[in-house]
Amino acid sequence: MAVRRPLAAYASDALRSRGRLYPEPPSPTRSEFQRDRDRVIHSTAFRRLAHKTQVFVPLDGDHFRTRLTHTIEVGQIARALARALRVDEDLAEAVALAHDLGHTPFGHAGEGALEACMAPYGGFDHNAQALRVVTLLERRYARYDGLDLTWETLEGIVKHNGPLLGRENASASHPLPHNRRLSPYIAQFDAIFPLDLATFASVEAQAAAQADDIAYIGHDIDDGLRAELFSLDDIAQTHFIASVLTHIRDEHPGLERPRVIHELARRVITGFVEDAIGESLRRLARVAPASADDARRAGENLVGLSPPMVEAERDIKSFLFANMYRHAKILGVWERARDAISRLFPAFFENPELMPAEWAAQAVALEGADRAVAVADYIAGMTDRYALGEVKRMFGG
Repeated sequence: MAVRRPLAAYASDALRSRGRLYPEPPSPTRSEFQRDRDRVIHSTAFRRLAHKTQVFVPLDGDHFRTRLTHTIEVGQIARALARALRVDEDLAEAVALAHDLGHTPFGHAGEGALEACMAPYGGFDHNAQALRVVTLLERRYARYDGLDLTWETLEGIVKHNGPLLGRENASASHPLPHNRRLSPYIAQFDAIFPLDLATFASVEAQAAAQADDIAYIGHDIDDGLRAELFSLDDIAQTHFIASVLTHIRDEHPGLERPRVIHELARRVITGFVEDAIGESLRRLARVAPASADDARRAGENLVGLSPPMVEAERDIKSFLFANMYRHAKILGVWERARDAISRLFPAFFENPELMPAEWAAQAVALEGADRAVAVADYIAGMTDRYALGEVKRMFGG
């Protein structure tokens, strides 16, 4: 039985949080990071994830992942990583549960369509949109808009892919992308509540980001096989998967296909999680950060995979891109999804009164980029079925 050990020196301390934009008295029953997690779970945006596509619009049946089931799986893996690394599990889970709140309907297809619509107006980024959701668009509390999350959770949401400013913290093995643009909203919010955009995020947030990668690799293999977009023999072309399948077949000869699929997904996730724990502990021992801020200033991700598993991850992602995301059956569905977003955006932009009253009242008074952002907020918050309902309402068919 695993025993919970004291937190490491580099862990975030809920008692020493950098606080909230709107200060509140402490809770007598929950830590600050537990409150963040609970606020995310009880938000409207979190509930909507149940009806948003993960990678593809469900093809047959109800057993494919949605944004919500993906998010729950990420949260579970993030907690496992955080516990092994002796950092705050509640912060890791809060970041994990909030990381996809800014995603559009229709998965990657919808995001690509909204990005194209917003290109003349400053662009669209789901991490920045998640920040908008938790700091502006959730309107539940009497004193403020948003969820008033702690600095540490907001930092984790914004820096999901690493630092957003500067190159002084980039190393040769972890360079910052040249084409990363700072979202206007992140810049505006950072001017009010600085999030140290030039540093890496906390170890907890890095664990959540790594959990995201591990979760979607595991469940995309599972969903792709169950949807019969590719076969077990097809995916065995990748060395790591072939090795896992060999072990399963040696241990369980004649095992029926559904159980093989589940065993494969389970063992893939376990393999990546265990490797991430071992590699991250090695990095932390090498860097030896004496505080959470030391970890942020390390100049590299302290949570990650070993070189062999990075290669395995690359091979699996390449396979999934070619055989799942580019599958003709998927592309046809994605095209219809892109068409829906591409029709809704200009219609609402030109005639904002077509939106519900509370949205229309705001957008009618705006022009140019400000109106475009308001329309994007409305569309990004839609579920798949609501978006399709809007298309039917406005265009028929």
